[in-house]
Amino acid sequence: MSSNWQELTKLTQGQPLIVERVVLVDKDIAIEGRFELPPMDRLTAEDQVFVAAFIRCHGSIKQMEEFFGVSYPTIKNRLNRIGSQLEFVEIGLGPSGPRAADVDDILTRLEAGELTVEGAMGLLGQ
Repeated sequence: MSSNWQELTKLTQGQPLIVERVVLVDKDIAIEGRFELPPMDRLTAEDQVFVAAFIRCHGSIKQMEEFFGVSYPTIKNRLNRIGSQLEFVEIGLGPSGPRAADVDDILTRLEAGELTVEGAMGLLGQ
């Protein structure tokens, strides 16, 4: 079953696809609807292998150069190309905390004297 996703990515040739049925392995449960694949699953099989290798190398471009036998610019270019295909995910400070952009705005306003430290702390939920 592990090679099915490789065959699927070859078959679709990067075209968008919708999954309409999901079956839970070893369960008698099927879920039907229209599901988009997560961004990482929309990458080609080769790019998924590249990302997995990058993670296994703990983000070391030097190790990636050795592993794939290519130069630093080649690794960086491929990372940039793959990164451009993935949506940026903003991570807040917590379930109800401000987004990173909001934190930047609050810190800028604090630095400019538009907010007191107490006011900034209040906006940050502290």
